[in-house]
Amino acid sequence: MKNNIVYIVLDDMGFSDLGCYGSEIKTPNIDRLAQNGLSYNNFHVTPLCSPTRASLLTGRNHHSVGMGLLSNFDLGPDVPSTRGKIHPSAGTIAEILKENDYSTFAVGKWHLAPIYEESAAGPFHNWPLGKGFERFYGFLEGMTDQYSPSLVYDNHSVEPPEKSDYHLSEDLVDQGIKFVSDHASFYPEKPFFMYLAFGAQHSPHQVSQTYIDMYKGTYNKGWDKIREERLERQKSLGIVPTDTVLAERNPGVKEWENLSQDEKRLFERFQETYAGFLTHTDEQIGRFVNFLEAIGQLDNTMIVFLSDNGASQEGEFDGILEQTSYFNGVPTTAESMIDRIDDIGGPNSQPNYPRGWAQASNTPFKYYKQTTFDGGIHVPLIYHFPNRIKDFGTVRDQFHHVIDITPTVLELAGISTPEEIKGVKQMPLHGKSMQYTFDDRSVHTSRETQYFLMAGQRAIWHDGWKAISFHTKGTPFEEDQWSLFNINKDFSQSNDLAAIYPEKLKELQDIWLNEVMEFNALPLLDQTIELFAYISPDDKVRSRTEFTFFPGMSHSLASPPILNRSYSITVPIDCPSDDCEGVLIAQGNQYSGYTIYIQNNRLFYEYNYVGTVYKIESDLEIPVGKSTLHFEFSKTGPLQGKGRLFIDDHQVGEVDMPRTLPFLISIEGLDIGRDAYLPVSKNYADLGDFAFTGTIQKVAFKLQND
Repeated sequence: MKNNIVYIVLDDMGFSDLGCYGSEIKTPNIDRLAQNGLSYNNFHVTPLCSPTRASLLTGRNHHSVGMGLLSNFDLGPDVPSTRGKIHPSAGTIAEILKENDYSTFAVGKWHLAPIYEESAAGPFHNWPLGKGFERFYGFLEGMTDQYSPSLVYDNHSVEPPEKSDYHLSEDLVDQGIKFVSDHASFYPEKPFFMYLAFGAQHSPHQVSQTYIDMYKGTYNKGWDKIREERLERQKSLGIVPTDTVLAERNPGVKEWENLSQDEKRLFERFQETYAGFLTHTDEQIGRFVNFLEAIGQLDNTMIVFLSDNGASQEGEFDGILEQTSYFNGVPTTAESMIDRIDDIGGPNSQPNYPRGWAQASNTPFKYYKQTTFDGGIHVPLIYHFPNRIKDFGTVRDQFHHVIDITPTVLELAGISTPEEIKGVKQMPLHGKSMQYTFDDRSVHTSRETQYFLMAGQRAIWHDGWKAISFHTKGTPFEEDQWSLFNINKDFSQSNDLAAIYPEKLKELQDIWLNEVMEFNALPLLDQTIELFAYISPDDKVRSRTEFTFFPGMSHSLASPPILNRSYSITVPIDCPSDDCEGVLIAQGNQYSGYTIYIQNNRLFYEYNYVGTVYKIESDLEIPVGKSTLHFEFSKTGPLQGKGRLFIDDHQVGEVDMPRTLPFLISIEGLDIGRDAYLPVSKNYADLGDFAFTGTIQKVAFKLQND
């Protein structure tokens, strides 16, 4: 009988966050996988989620398959390393297993399709069902609200179940169990592949108060002490060598003892929420593992558990209460958040913790996600496979990379990589099987080299040495400072040897250049979040200047690119009576976005700039019968302008808009005739989706090229 395969992927979880990797956070179910399997302490991924997931599913380097950065960024055919989608010549493990009589399921985060393909009408060839999965339930983008997620079932959007205690992680496991239960009930002799990719531990960190309260008081000692305690546990567990030292505190992170009492209280709540969120996630993993055991499939299932990158720096130094401030470069302060401390973790916030806690998550390493230092790329890996692994509960220290997982799984399944998939010739796998480590903990790694590149951040590992450069945006790449570390003697990379061994550094730099040339990883890029506003030459949807949407359209993540330009929105409607009301169009949520709606017989426009709301209420009532409603934004300067509202060509209000969002409107999509998920406006926040009670003929956008 062939074995089942399960990939469990957590998001933005650092090297030390699990109990079995030294944490005080309770993760008994994941710890159980480690106790009955193998833990790896020298495993690496890419510094961002989409690239890691592309490499995991294909067994190839992420630039080679077209995922140089996030899937949100398609830089066009002139930059083949960064297309925001997996090239057909790099077939996924789901496509391979499906052709070998496996059932294939994906549940949770996808983030492997360009955003312009995430419309209600597709195209769907880069969605999960287009990449070898037979069933999918989850979300397409990089993050979503845990209480009110933007969900997709197979190839269409759906709304979450109406439950007062709904949580996305629980829903994902419910659906995963359903998929496997359906499969096992009718085809028990057939193996399955499950890709279970949680939205946790990515922000927003959201979980019920019960889990937050589990950690009340745990973090009043602060991130400096937590790092020290975690390192000592890591040493006793054998997760790090006994001579490991803590990397220096990251630049900009304050000593805990130098914080004010309000800062300490606020920052503790952020970390209590993160810890509770992880314990809750662990419970959901336990439910899925217990289900496999209950149906007699646990021993015959190879479970691979990992995080997609290190802990996130996106909470800035003081933490954030919503997502779009970071992604639009809008600063936040502890002083502005302290009055909302009780909102953290609940439905009225979308928090991410401060960078001090992110470095604690990455103990004992330096820096974070998005960098090629080990804080960004060195994460836990656990293999659990009782029918094959016999050296239970031990640690492996061979260097390996995420591209090595799929070759391992295929070797164990006795399946070779096809020369063609769907008529497309396949590139060879870049990874190497790790199966040789299962039986011999002391065997030398089969890997010699692995390059790392994320935008302008560079690194190379070769034969136990690592060279790393740190790039500051806006400076010439030639001025980047390189560091050199002997990993075999310096696990946490705390002793820079670049000045002592310049020849060795030059050797590694040359190897890095050869590797990135071989795997088509260039060019170096000096932009990251700015690329959210970039429109790809292949984006045939957003490159238009006119859009017409019709009532009944499904929730869509793709939307007209109104950033930093003049535009108009015209909505012909029919109100049968003078009590007609509801949303005409909405994009975003209460943290950022815009909405046009009718309430109390008045026409409203609202634009939310990360909490600052520009609002127009019409000075005339909506007429009964047919009318044409019109909003016009006239750009008066970079990222600023004036908004005007019209009813049948009569101006009924205006507002100055001195600041508009530069890069990203929201993590949520576009709705016509309602506001389906988190409401943009407080005026109708308690009215459900506030669907329009009249008739909308269409919603027409016209965008200017200014």
